[in-house]
Amino acid sequence: MKGFISEIIVALILIILSVLLLDTFSGKMPDQALMATVGALVVVFAVFASFIWREKAQDEREQLHLMIAGRVGFLVGSAVLVLGIVIQSVSHKIDLWLVVALIAMIAGKLIALAYNKIKN
Repeated sequence: MKGFISEIIVALILIILSVLLLDTFSGKMPDQALMATVGALVVVFAVFASFIWREKAQDEREQLHLMIAGRVGFLVGSAVLVLGIVIQSVSHKIDLWLVVALIAMIAGKLIALAYNKIKN
């Protein structure tokens, strides 16, 4: 349970830093603050990724929960990217990074599936 609370705290910090980068607080973020926030975002994401990478299921039930969480995370991320692409296509200004992120997610999923089929 201690590790789970740490994961939640790190995830919340990651969300807060991401929102800060939007700079929606009607003020221009100074360059130094922007770079510090970006640096912190990278470090916190690395910590979060290490939590995800180290996840080990103790039994089949936990393994199922991890797989379901992974699927939900992938589908939510993909849906948000597709929604962003659809909304931006209406204004005829599709951000390249939305498409690249969606392709990267799909390619990563396919590569992981192929690797696991070959290895196992």
